[in-house]
Amino acid sequence: MENVKLTIDGIEVEVPVDYTVLEAAEVAQIDIPTLCYLKNINQIGACRMCIVEIEGMRGFVTSCTQPVANGMVVKTNTPQLIEARKVTMELLLSNHANSCTTCVRNTNCELQALAKKLNVTEIEYEGEKIDMMLDEISPSIVRDPNKCILCGRCVAMCKQVQKVGAIEKMNRGFNTVISGTFNMSLANVNCVNCGQCINVCPTGALSEKDNTKEVWKALQDKDKYVVVQTAPAVRAALGEEFGLPIGTLVTGKMVSALKKLGFDKVFDTDTAADLTIMEEATELIERINNKGVLPMITSCSPGWIKYIEHHFPEQLDHLSTCKSPHQMFGAIIKSYYANKINIDPKNIVVVSVMPCVAKKFEAKRSELSVDGLADVDVVLTTREIARMIKQANIDFVSLSEEQFDDPMGEATGAAVIFGTTGGVMEAALRTAQDLLTGTSVDKIDFTEVRGKEGLKEATVSINGLDINVAVAHGLANAEKVMKEINDGTSKYHFIEIMACPGGCIMGGGQPIHTAKEISSIDIMGLRAKALYDADSASKIRKSHDNPAIKKMYEEYLEKPGSHIAHELLHTTYTKRDLYNK
Repeated sequence: MENVKLTIDGIEVEVPVDYTVLEAAEVAQIDIPTLCYLKNINQIGACRMCIVEIEGMRGFVTSCTQPVANGMVVKTNTPQLIEARKVTMELLLSNHANSCTTCVRNTNCELQALAKKLNVTEIEYEGEKIDMMLDEISPSIVRDPNKCILCGRCVAMCKQVQKVGAIEKMNRGFNTVISGTFNMSLANVNCVNCGQCINVCPTGALSEKDNTKEVWKALQDKDKYVVVQTAPAVRAALGEEFGLPIGTLVTGKMVSALKKLGFDKVFDTDTAADLTIMEEATELIERINNKGVLPMITSCSPGWIKYIEHHFPEQLDHLSTCKSPHQMFGAIIKSYYANKINIDPKNIVVVSVMPCVAKKFEAKRSELSVDGLADVDVVLTTREIARMIKQANIDFVSLSEEQFDDPMGEATGAAVIFGTTGGVMEAALRTAQDLLTGTSVDKIDFTEVRGKEGLKEATVSINGLDINVAVAHGLANAEKVMKEINDGTSKYHFIEIMACPGGCIMGGGQPIHTAKEISSIDIMGLRAKALYDADSASKIRKSHDNPAIKKMYEEYLEKPGSHIAHELLHTTYTKRDLYNK
């Protein structure tokens, strides 16, 4: 590709001809302020923070939309530019809710940080403010339009990356608002609760529904036996909330913190991930051998489940009937485990710490209960549990490491990689190959299903049987796979789909990073590496070799796919229209 040379603040830089001035400035290591910009997703110049001066052009131009040209001379920090950005910020703040100290994004807000950087100490343009209604009907996401700056990042993420389109800019002028279709609540449209909109919002306009008060109340109730379980992706990201480098594995410190909070037992959702593989691999083999509905698609991601219910309801039979791991674990805790410790399941409170806000919606589904008791009572995100740890004044970084509680804390390396795209597929293949061959096969790593590509495919030969598999993450990629199934052109036997790009490690409940950090740091890669490293270090790396799972089947579940296993560990799905009905 042809390159061009331009000068930015006196620095000559050579970049490809299709670059923008903002991208060229990044190459020159010159920082231009941005607010609405989200690399490769939202480049609309709406916020006017990235304005620059270009010799030969009248007025200011937005660097995120301005193409480079040979010989271009750019200035990014003249007194006029600095003043213009400051005035724009004051105008933004003039119609913004002044509740920074009580906002969930306080000290982690891009608007707040930029206002400080621009030295905005007072607002000269105080005028009428629109007081809009809080949308908090959804069990997963809270939308506060009074904190919205109309940057459009959430809309771009929902439309372009997730291909859902549940939110849009409505009305015009001063009355513009980002809302659900026809100004409806997110609870009443085709929102899949993935929370990717939260992770790209620069302010507190979008946040998860906070359930920490429910957990504090349960912990204080002497009549309740409160059990907590943690998803694999949480341990790869929780440390970021306490200043540790991205991708730091904090399993032991996390367990220690949860015990200090007062939970009666701290269990590992990875145990249930191994249980999921036992049921899922068995279901896949039965479908292949008995000419059942193929391809079979994983059912671990609640955002993906709600997406297919809305957008491809006629294809629900392709879903595995397995519950997601934390829901399976909740059902086991309130049956098998309750029997072992002789406690009435009605007195057990199961709390799931998840990287995902869609899990909050999932836990409320009537299908995910046994004998009238919900499998999981409360779901907290990684961010929420971090807030609880801080609220309890626990010095997380200095904590010693502790182990998960027995007898439900044992898990394999196959389970821990559930947290990243391709992990469920790889775990299932490890077990499927041993079940089909009747022996323990040396091959453990299925690297062909790893990686960041949005859609990966492979053919795995096991005992003379060629199994065509695919891995999709991000719902735009899920749409591609589902259209092939609709058209009758799909060649796959087994498909893994995760709603969030990157899988659970990049879930809507994980620690939030700025747009600049997202564009410059391989957050997905660092978190995934932490999980793959944990897998490699595990003594047991195949789900069916987990002694705790073997014992569970011997003592209670009988065998994978048994009648009692179906009662506790499997579920059904719901056909929905685009208005969540």
